[in-house]
Amino acid sequence: ALPSWSTLLGPRPPDWRQVLVLGLDGAGKSSVLHYICSETAKERIAPTQGFNSARLYIEGLEMDLLEVGGSQNLRAYWPHYLSQAHVLVFVVDSVDRSRLLTARQELHALLAEEPRLPLVVLANKQDKSDALSAAELHDELALHTLSDQREFFLLPTSATWASLSTSTSVLHVKSLLVSLLSQP
Repeated sequence: ALPSWSTLLGPRPPDWRQVLVLGLDGAGKSSVLHYICSETAKERIAPTQGFNSARLYIEGLEMDLLEVGGSQNLRAYWPHYLSQAHVLVFVVDSVDRSRLLTARQELHALLAEEPRLPLVVLANKQDKSDALSAAELHDELALHTLSDQREFFLLPTSATWASLSTSTSVLHVKSLLVSLLSQP
């Protein structure tokens, strides 16, 4: 049986918001979570074997970020967590061209389940010289096909310690999430 939200993260207060962080294995979900939540250097972040969660208190909001691992056997569980989410963050490895079709298929399957859920796509690993640009990923992931009813953002990111002060800092993601989740 799948663990419920309250089992994983405890009871929810009225100002509670949930951010679901998904993406294929190796995309950088755990690194994104780490630098959004702690802003401390970490040499290596181990792959998620199941679930990874963090709770943030920002500007009167209690934000739970839940990452579900991206390995093929865990992807089947992704849709079970969509209904509780206030925002879906989908992390894509901008260097891993061979798996972009899989990432696109998984993303569009999720979006079909929740047509109005706000979406933040992170074009991660922008610090790598062979990374696809955000515009190239927009095309590769067929994001032009998204409904006008969905709030959608595509951000180039680098979830690394060295990148925290750059234009691709994951801290921009934190600001965007606060802004999205503060809306009535």
